Amino acid sequence: MGFVKEFKEFAVKGNVMDMAVGVIIGGAFGKIVTSMVEDLLMPLVGMLTGGVDFTSLSLTVGDANVKYGNLLQNVIDFVIVAFCIFLMVKGINKFKKAPEPAPEAPATPSPEEKLLTEIRDLLKEKNSETL
Repeated sequence: MGFVKEFKEFAVKGNVMDMAVGVIIGGAFGKIVTSMVEDLLMPLVGMLTGGVDFTSLSLTVGDANVKYGNLLQNVIDFVIVAFCIFLMVKGINKFKKAPEPAPEAPATPSPEEKLLTEIRDLLKEKNSETL
């Protein structure tokens, strides 16, 4: 019974739930970006390059047909997704509260500290003389 309880505590922890939500939202976000690349950006890039459809690009080497266009398409998708995630993380970091700087110690003691130090030293001298 301890194993089931331990697993339940692990599965319900905040980190696991946050990660699950992140994976689900990331999958949906990936679909949006893929659609944006395939349906909006790549037709424009194809128009600029003379109507080239990247996914159909291939190279015949001997009997092998190397389809490098799909790889090129996926690389472009990855770069755009990575850039979008970078912008999201950068935006989220702006909203995070900056840590408060540690108070700096004064370079020289204040007049009160000097006076207290002198009094302490005099009391030490007086106590050591009486012993």
